[in-house]
Amino acid sequence: MRCVLNDKKIQSMKASHKRQELWDLSLPSFGMRVSKSGQKSFFVMCRENGKQKRVSLGKYPLVSLSEARDLARDKLRLISQGLPLEEKKPELITVETVFNSFIEIYAKKKNKDWKRTEQRLKLSLIKDCGSIDIRSVTRENINAMLDRIEARGASIQANRAHAGASKFFKWCAERGYIEDSPMRHISKPSKENPRDRVLSDDEICTIWQEAVKMRYPYGPLIQILMLTGQRKSEVSEMCWSEINLKDKVWMIPKERAKNGHSHAVPLSDQALRILDNLPRFLHSDYVFTTTGKKPISGLGKVKSRLDNATGVKGWIIHDIRRTVASGMARLKVPPHVVEKILNHTSGTFSGVAGVYNRYGYDDEKRLALCAWEGHVLNIVSLGLDKARKLI
Repeated sequence: MRCVLNDKKIQSMKASHKRQELWDLSLPSFGMRVSKSGQKSFFVMCRENGKQKRVSLGKYPLVSLSEARDLARDKLRLISQGLPLEEKKPELITVETVFNSFIEIYAKKKNKDWKRTEQRLKLSLIKDCGSIDIRSVTRENINAMLDRIEARGASIQANRAHAGASKFFKWCAERGYIEDSPMRHISKPSKENPRDRVLSDDEICTIWQEAVKMRYPYGPLIQILMLTGQRKSEVSEMCWSEINLKDKVWMIPKERAKNGHSHAVPLSDQALRILDNLPRFLHSDYVFTTTGKKPISGLGKVKSRLDNATGVKGWIIHDIRRTVASGMARLKVPPHVVEKILNHTSGTFSGVAGVYNRYGYDDEKRLALCAWEGHVLNIVSLGLDKARKLI
């Protein structure tokens, strides 16, 4: 039915056995539909991209006749100007989608420890915000994530999640995914005190003896850590192709070294004996593995076993590295040699000294590690003798 729509005409329309449509003579394409139940709603018919389209304008009387006419005119004006009837909603780009790109494009190339970063953020940021649009993440979201971690008493993990998220959102802003990082003005959750835990000789002896009992792969790994002072990730991912048995050197490639510099680690006789007794997986290059396809992981459980078996408390695997450095200092090994063994580029070798002094100190490193090996084996021997006398 075509008529001049007015409030009187609209109010006179009643429910019927069939749907009714009223077309407004004063504004072509504008009209009202009355359902079988009597529900009245306004619409306008438009042709967009060559296709006829009915656009709903709201229900009467929530939307008045004059408001509906104005809305219809707005829609028809947009069509006449070649503009879309409705703004397209921006495509959903989730935090998890962008995070996967961040790992592939940035982290794997720039961060030697990218696997740990990936795991840490998956358990924090992705768990809490993974399905949210990257442009919608707020400081409230981030603070809620950090509060959840701190509520478990994991303050250090909260700090690491904060650092990882800060780097991630900074990258997102640089790539244009977001205008600004939601991490701005969010401080690190907790203050950290530098660790200074050094294992005593008795603790070294106890842990070494327990490592011998643990066997492959975790026991020998702990022993190599104690003899070389290298990083946990570097030892756990050690490959046979990196070891030169003839020259007694383990060459850590720059791709695996934290500072991006390849690093020669002289192997003492005891370290070589340990490696010589390890099993080898067919077609696998990994020294410490249970599958042959990837290096071992799960050192947290091994650490708990060591704690329970030895009674040594308040230490972490990384403290072994500090213990080796401190022990060599006690043996009068010069600081610059200790730094070379640890593959540090700060301290003695920072600045101009690091640029111009390219000497590798290979002989000095070997002497130092052999001296440290002798110290370790001596305290283990003394510990065994003491244990025998108590029997």
